[in-house]
Amino acid sequence: MPWENKTVEKTRKEFIQKVIQKETSLSELCREYGISRPTAYKWIARFKNGEGLEDKSHEAYFKPRKTSVEKEELILYTREEHPTWGPRKIKRSLENKGFVELPATSTIADILKRNNCISKEASDAHTPWKRFEKEEPNEMWQMDHKGNFGLSNGIICYPMTILDDCSRFSLCINAKDNERWLPTKNCLVTVFREYGLPKSILSDNGNPWGSGGKGYTMFDVWMMQMNVLPIHGRILHPQTQGKDERFHRTLKEDVLKRTILRDLDHAQEEFDKFRYCYNYERPHESLGLDVPAKHYKPSKREYIENPQEPEYDTGKTLRKVNYKGYISIDKHRYFLSDSLINKYIEIVPTSEKSVNLCYGEFAIAKVDTEEKKIISKRIYRR
Repeated sequence: MPWENKTVEKTRKEFIQKVIQKETSLSELCREYGISRPTAYKWIARFKNGEGLEDKSHEAYFKPRKTSVEKEELILYTREEHPTWGPRKIKRSLENKGFVELPATSTIADILKRNNCISKEASDAHTPWKRFEKEEPNEMWQMDHKGNFGLSNGIICYPMTILDDCSRFSLCINAKDNERWLPTKNCLVTVFREYGLPKSILSDNGNPWGSGGKGYTMFDVWMMQMNVLPIHGRILHPQTQGKDERFHRTLKEDVLKRTILRDLDHAQEEFDKFRYCYNYERPHESLGLDVPAKHYKPSKREYIENPQEPEYDTGKTLRKVNYKGYISIDKHRYFLSDSLINKYIEIVPTSEKSVNLCYGEFAIAKVDTEEKKIISKRIYRR
């Protein structure tokens, strides 16, 4: 007769009473009550020791791995301060601040789930994937405008961001009210003076640094004068600047969705706080949970305050771009760009049928002299 939960204590007392009376063998009693001999010995021993016969909790008396209330509160406080941080980032951030004996990442995840801090959708959205990257800081910067948004005072904000490709260090988040060239150049000058010059800058083909793939911009010419390679991603292919796009998503989640920005000054204040946290406090998955500042160092190439036109060796074949942006080769004109008006271009033969057009250290176009057409306008170092 199996013991039912609702009468378990009463049934056990009956069993013990029959054991004491010794009218039936223990084996027969075990069969009658549907229990094993070890179970019978356990209840007899508990009776002899004066212990109760009710069920005891199976929870361990000593839990060496149980997270303390203080540690759990610390984890939840960190999550509240940074709602987009996952278990790995939270643990590394607390370690960086000197906290020790923290629970495992899986335990932190359990704590967050138990307190309704992580949804399945959020977990799926933060699955990491591998991107290409440069090997050294300042080999390439990625530059873009975060999608514009309205401020409380009615002004439209166009945040300009610059990210180091190797270290993920945020070099700039500039709150501007337009995407015109002059304020963009002023912002770049500030960054160059603080961090030096990179070897290359990757941007899209939009204003103010791109021309939709049709020519060369003032930005391109300025970069080449300072020996910085301007690179433009493929048109309608934002994945080329994947790191900066991902940075924009983090900026949106951590700032734009959480704070109502009143004006440009308020926006800049919040951007500066976010940028400091991103560079010096927020562990980065692609850096082995290091912070970007640990991997970044300023460039040794100092900003050139007044860049000059390139100088060419004696004997080189040069052509001057005319007032309409055209260059003449063998009595045929080719359009380059208004940004190159009155500048000298070197003609470098590559075969009997083609030549490269070079501006200083850079090849800027390839011309098929037989077909009389420009076949490439990609800029690269020669």
